[in-house]
Amino acid sequence: MDASLIVVAKKPEPGFTKTRLCPPFTPQEAAQFYRCLMLDTLELAARVQGVEHCLAYTPIGAHAYFQELVPEGFSLIPQQGADLGERLANTLADRFQRGYRKVVVMNSDGPTLPLSYLEQAFRQLQQCDVSLGMGHDGGYYLIGMKQMRPQLFENIAWSSGRVISQTLDTCRRLKLEVHRLPQWYDVDVGEDLQKLRSDLAKNPRAAPRTGTYLQRWHNG
Repeated sequence: MDASLIVVAKKPEPGFTKTRLCPPFTPQEAAQFYRCLMLDTLELAARVQGVEHCLAYTPIGAHAYFQELVPEGFSLIPQQGADLGERLANTLADRFQRGYRKVVVMNSDGPTLPLSYLEQAFRQLQQCDVSLGMGHDGGYYLIGMKQMRPQLFENIAWSSGRVISQTLDTCRRLKLEVHRLPQWYDVDVGEDLQKLRSDLAKNPRAAPRTGTYLQRWHNG
């Protein structure tokens, strides 16, 4: 097995988790909602075959919390770094140092992402240098590579609409061939929540825990 799939996640904390969804959620509800998103995303990741599965968590002291949540077979590593770029770079570097030759890292708040997109991310690394999942908000939901490229995480305006454009600029400068995966969405703001509810109405099994939580929340 020469490939690793990493899900990055943080421990849900009321007042610090999914704050842009408050309202309509209360801080407590937002934290509970993110926990459901994360659990469904982990189950999605677990369905990718032929790869090592890993959860990179923050804060560092949350190992016991996540140990109880991850599906069987997942390894756990703490995220380390001063900002998101450093944490992503260090997480990817850890897997490459362990001998994996294709590494993909994905977020934990897009549980309806089609499984085929994850499979495509690994498959395209046979021909390309980088796989990039295009977010609808100017960020990315996934990045994969077959060689560590720390420059891709430097001088990026994280949590802005410029993340993809800046990342692609760096890829061009390094002469890296990029495969762009279809656009998808994270659940960060009210518009995303409406999209998620619409998708789950059509296919409840895409994210069953999230769908159940939203139904109970809606019924109040």
